[in-house]
Amino acid sequence: MRRPAQADARSATSTTGLDWFKSSYSGGGGGDCVEVAMRPETVLIRDSKDTQRQPLSVSPAAWSAFTTYAAGSRP
Repeated sequence: MRRPAQADARSATSTTGLDWFKSSYSGGGGGDCVEVAMRPETVLIRDSKDTQRQPLSVSPAAWSAFTTYAAGSRP
C-alpha cells in the first residue's frame, strides 16, 4: 500500500537542482560536515558524506533561530 504522506514529503524535499553549500565550520579533512540548501519555504540540511540520504527539512524561522542560538553559544 502506498503511503501518500511519505511520498508527498519526498517530492516536497527533492534535492535536484539545489545549490548546496558547506558549513563554514566544516573542516577540509572530511570529518563532520553538513551542507545546507535554501528554498523560500524550507531550509534543507544534509550530511556531506551521505548526500543520497533524505535531508532534514526545517522552516526558515527555525533555521534562523538555530543559527542565532549557535552563534551565541561559541566560546
